[in-house]
Amino acid sequence: MAVTGRAKEMIAEGVDVVSMSAGEPDFDTPEHIKQAAIEALNEGKTKYTPVAGIPQLRQAVADKFERENGIPYAPEQTLITIGGKYACYLACEVLLDPGDEAIIPAPYWVSYPSQAELVGGRAIVVETGDDLKMTPEQLEAAITPRSKLLVLNSPSNPSGVVYTKEDLLALAEVVAKTDIVILSDEIYEHLVYDGGEHHSWASIAPELIGRTITANGVAKSYSMTGWRIGYAAGPLEIIKAMSKVQSQQTSNATSIAQWATVAALNGPQDEVVRMRTAFAERRDHIVNRLNAIDGVSCPMPGGAFYVFPDVSAHYGKRAGEKVISDSIDLCNYLLEEHLVATVPGSGFGKDRHLRISYACSVEQIDQGIDRVAQGLAALN
Repeated sequence: MAVTGRAKEMIAEGVDVVSMSAGEPDFDTPEHIKQAAIEALNEGKTKYTPVAGIPQLRQAVADKFERENGIPYAPEQTLITIGGKYACYLACEVLLDPGDEAIIPAPYWVSYPSQAELVGGRAIVVETGDDLKMTPEQLEAAITPRSKLLVLNSPSNPSGVVYTKEDLLALAEVVAKTDIVILSDEIYEHLVYDGGEHHSWASIAPELIGRTITANGVAKSYSMTGWRIGYAAGPLEIIKAMSKVQSQQTSNATSIAQWATVAALNGPQDEVVRMRTAFAERRDHIVNRLNAIDGVSCPMPGGAFYVFPDVSAHYGKRAGEKVISDSIDLCNYLLEEHLVATVPGSGFGKDRHLRISYACSVEQIDQGIDRVAQGLAALN
């Protein structure tokens, strides 16, 4: 967000910056969703709602989990939150006491460790191998008597890695021997490519459904980032506790956005498919472009809309008098000197990498990668 903010400042000053840092689709929100919001406004649905969300939306969320994920959540086991991020934070708030540990594989979304630490917990970061997936052996080694929460994000931000059913089952065998609660962030579930399949933790390990919290939202799949609607589902006592915390911190999510989300979940899904198809084409293009650059190694991500290339071959080189020591140095150099905004991998626990978003047009991708290539070639 800091990089995106600086890029926006430069753009506002009239600088021609290509921004490949933001984690939001460039598509407009589908028309039928916007119309539902307009209808809600015209019908006066602008008052406070129940803290946990309007009944119609909680039912739509429960129906979605049953229909798409095979998870039998009741409406009262769901909670509507102000964005998917807040759903994850609330889980940390109610589950972690001071000193309790949250196990988080790296690379991780930047907010996961901070959320655990904000409530007095400790983030236990698990370093993954070349495939950027946590193994059962790594998970088992990270578990201590203070382990309370396992945070898993598939498809992953920032890597685009997708855990297979076999991957999850192997991890579930380890978790089953403990009392650890799983927080499964599935915000990118509809963005899986090459015939791959998203597997929801609570569906593939039903014996663990009693200690699984599934977090999701409409930001990525429906291009509704600014609408700020997330949701969570899980054991009734945990969801009730999360709702109590929300009642004291924020009250309900915006009423109009909730009605729009009912239309998103219950309505036609054609636009979701169209966006996924476009992202897949962009992914193939950007990976090919990056791998053609000397000193860049970019694996093919299975989901989301990010690539996570290893650019560490360029560390230690100079840009004039400045030595490029790490991913932060490289991102600042690319932004200030070559006018392309990327995100340092250090924020995600993997300093050898950059995160680059392809939630932009192919033309912007080409322009941005041209500038990355020129910037790297200029180092010596």
